[in-house]
Amino acid sequence: MKSSNFFAMLIARSLYALVAFITGIRPKFEGNISFGTERKVYFANHASHGDFVMVWVSLPKKWRDKARPVAGADYWLKSPLRRFIINQVFNGLLIMRNGNDPKAITQQMTDALAQNASLIIFPEGTRNTDDDILLLPFKSGIYHLARENPDVGFIPIWIDNINRVLPKGKVIPVPMICEVNFGEELYLQENEDKDAFLQRAREAMLALAPAHKRAQYAEKG
Repeated sequence: MKSSNFFAMLIARSLYALVAFITGIRPKFEGNISFGTERKVYFANHASHGDFVMVWVSLPKKWRDKARPVAGADYWLKSPLRRFIINQVFNGLLIMRNGNDPKAITQQMTDALAQNASLIIFPEGTRNTDDDILLLPFKSGIYHLARENPDVGFIPIWIDNINRVLPKGKVIPVPMICEVNFGEELYLQENEDKDAFLQRAREAMLALAPAHKRAQYAEKG
C-alpha cells in the first residue's frame, strides 16, 4: 500500500471516530431506502463547513465508500493539506464555482454517477447563516442533475445541531448531540417541471427537520 493511501485511510478512520465522539451522531432512516449498490444523490441542508462530513459519517461503510462530496475547488485547492484531504480521504468531486458553465458542472456530476459513484450535494448552494430562515431556496442545479439522471434516487437529509458544534468563525468544535435524518428517495417524475421538483425536494427535506423547529420558524412567518 502506498504511503499516501495508508495516511488517507488512517485519517479517515480517525476522523470518523472523532466526529462520532464529538457529536454522538444519531443517523435515522425513514421509510424503505434501497441502498444496495445503486448510485444515489444525497442532498442535505447546509449550515456548517462540517455538513458533508456528517453525511459521510452517517452512511454505513459500504455506502460511504461510494459517496463523493461535491465541493468547491476554489476552497479545497488552496493548500496541499486541503488537496490531500478532499482528494485522498474523501475522494471529493471538485467543481469550479466561479465563472464555470452550469451545464459543465451538471455534466461533471453526471459523469461521476456514470462511474457508479454516489454524490453528496447541498442544493441551497451556500451555507445558511440566517437565524430567521430554516432553509434557503434551492438552486436549480439539483433539478438539472435529476433531469440528466432520471434513474438515480435522490435522498433528502436533515442535519440537526451541527451549526452549534462548529459555530461560524470557530475552529474548535463543541461536543453536542447531532442527528442526521434520511428521508425516502425521490425520483424526477415524468413531465415534472423545475419548480415542481424543487418544491417537492425542498418539502421532503423540511419534513425531516425537528417538529419544534418547523413550528418555531412557522411562527416567524
